Amino acid sequence: MFGLGWVVLCCYAVSALNAMYQGLNSPGQLTKWTSTGGDPCADNWKGITCSTNSASPSSSSRVTQINLSSLGLSGGIGFQLSSLTAVTDFDVSNNNLGNQIPYSLPPNLQTLNLAGCGYSGSLPYSISQMTSLKSLNVAHNQISGQLPDMFGQLSAITTLDLSFNSFTGDLPESFSMLSSATDMYLQNNQFTGTIDVLANLPLKNLNVANNKFTGWVPSQLNNINLQKDGNSWNSGPAPPPPPGTPPAGGGGQNRRPAGNIPSTSGSSGGGGGGKKSGVGGGAIAGIVISVLVVAAIVAFFLLRKRSKKSSTDIEKTEDRSFPPVAPPPVEGKCDSFYSNTSFIYFVEMKPVQASSMVNTIKFETADAINLKPPPFNHHKSFGEDKSFDENDFSAVPVVPKKADVAPPDATSYTVADLQIATNSFSADNLIGEGSTGRVFRAEFEDGKVVAVKKIVSSALPGAMSDDFIDMVSDVSRLRHPNITELIGYCSEHGQHLLVYEFFKNGSLYDFLHLSDEYSKPLIWNARVKIALGTARALEYLHEVCSPSVIHKNIKSANILLDSELNPHLSECGLSSLVSDADQTSGYSAPEVSMSGQYTIKSDVYGFGVTMLELLTGRKPFDSSRTRAEQSLVRWATPQLHDMDALAKMVDPALKGLYPVKSLSRFADVIALCVQAEPEFRPAMSEVVEALVRLVQRANMSKRTVGTEQGRSGGIQEFMS
Repeated sequence: MFGLGWVVLCCYAVSALNAMYQGLNSPGQLTKWTSTGGDPCADNWKGITCSTNSASPSSSSRVTQINLSSLGLSGGIGFQLSSLTAVTDFDVSNNNLGNQIPYSLPPNLQTLNLAGCGYSGSLPYSISQMTSLKSLNVAHNQISGQLPDMFGQLSAITTLDLSFNSFTGDLPESFSMLSSATDMYLQNNQFTGTIDVLANLPLKNLNVANNKFTGWVPSQLNNINLQKDGNSWNSGPAPPPPPGTPPAGGGGQNRRPAGNIPSTSGSSGGGGGGKKSGVGGGAIAGIVISVLVVAAIVAFFLLRKRSKKSSTDIEKTEDRSFPPVAPPPVEGKCDSFYSNTSFIYFVEMKPVQASSMVNTIKFETADAINLKPPPFNHHKSFGEDKSFDENDFSAVPVVPKKADVAPPDATSYTVADLQIATNSFSADNLIGEGSTGRVFRAEFEDGKVVAVKKIVSSALPGAMSDDFIDMVSDVSRLRHPNITELIGYCSEHGQHLLVYEFFKNGSLYDFLHLSDEYSKPLIWNARVKIALGTARALEYLHEVCSPSVIHKNIKSANILLDSELNPHLSECGLSSLVSDADQTSGYSAPEVSMSGQYTIKSDVYGFGVTMLELLTGRKPFDSSRTRAEQSLVRWATPQLHDMDALAKMVDPALKGLYPVKSLSRFADVIALCVQAEPEFRPAMSEVVEALVRLVQRANMSKRTVGTEQGRSGGIQEFMS
């Protein structure tokens, strides 16, 4: 009988290899491979190496190495490779694999060789998570654009080969974290700036020839095997190092990684003069700086003592402003907007109006994208801060303190109040209906318009007023610009109602599926904006709230759009009201359909389906289509990494106006989110980061693609 190890291999590794075989067009060179089932270890599939767990010799073997180098393969390597968790060496070099490197790669690699495959685009962010990676080779491709600052966790890398590509821009600062790098090949690219970031790495071999580097070669690199011709190095002696900078080391082996120490632009001259200026002047300056630092610290504490006030006085005299650090989440509650896994990304995107006369499309930003938190101003309230815009979907809200929201920070309404505002819950005011209740438009005497959700009695059986109030209390603490705000509630006479802010644009479902012929369709940047805002809302629920809040009902009908098309996720915190998943909805994750068990990864799946709606304009399940196309996920997933097929899948309402690279990366994120196995779906913080990078690159795009180019198959790639 097969052991548990074989079951895991069969379910995950084999299916990934089957998909890879199909993506490579089932080539005859891959002897013993099959497109369905099989045993790659027992049947000796070509290029596959397996090993047995030494702790349990009776268990089945696992695939640990894949070497398909120089076999004349063509096509793609599939999108399920992240399930190959035991693979440490992956080499598909010197094949015609074209297009873009897939996002999904084996996560625990030590060696990754994608050289000479014809890849374009950019490096996928997933590489930045491969903390065991020792050798990365993507040489001799057509990878372009600025090299992402993604090397901070790759301190195990010893060999990095990016040569013979079209990389541009300065070397990323995270190169300084490659503390094990001994061999680096950057030649024949279009890198600019200096190579100071490499100064303190333990390099033995460095090739930076034929780029556009400027400045001086750091003196630390003079004693290694360095090839530097074909650049615009500065002539003459290098300027002295900054005050306090340690003297340059002699050899590569004895140097420590730079860390936070600024790299120096060393002199190309001899050692005597450099030593004099570097040690004497630096030491004196260092002493002066130390004295100034100590004085500043003393002054800081004196001023702090003098200006110290009680917390009561501060609350009375100051408006709430940004806290200097993210407060820890309260156990069991969700009072903090700040992510405990990464900085919040600030992107202000303004939609470009669609027009039949426009044949290009771009993202417009009010300011350059900033991946750092904004500066804190402890003396300015949000009311005075002009940078805070209620229509900016990425702006950070004022986060109330726990004391402000317990008891619930929501207005208590009577049934009579809401009956008057909704005209006795008339059908004319009905704006939505779901499994947990109906939603009505309500207008009060002062003209204020809200949305009232009338919860069905079956969702709250019996007199569960206390449970309802507890739920209201928890929901009222959910504060995020992309989450619908709970304004009030009503609990009397056996009725349970929730009062939310009202959005006249309705839901994303309405925009995609119910728009009439006179409605303007959502253009591409608006769709990305909606996806990113919704992802941020889920990141907040999953990774900021403690414990995590599972939504359980992610779908386009629960994503409401304001006048600026900013998304607001509704139904948050109401998971206790959600009954078993609707098998025909198309949003339900496989594990929910089988076991009824929801996790945060079930939400990720529903989000991926919603992204598919944004991409294709199709409903998640459409019984009016042919049987093969009724399930959107089942129909679309195999085509997400085929650019020709992807171009045909795009919502016709876009009329071909979309950035091709942006579309491809959008599809990559979808493929990850809708994977059948929940453990292989990404965390929402990773999804947010991937979408932010997509927006960044789209903002740098200089060209767009039209319908005729898409039809011809000669889809232009965007330069970024």
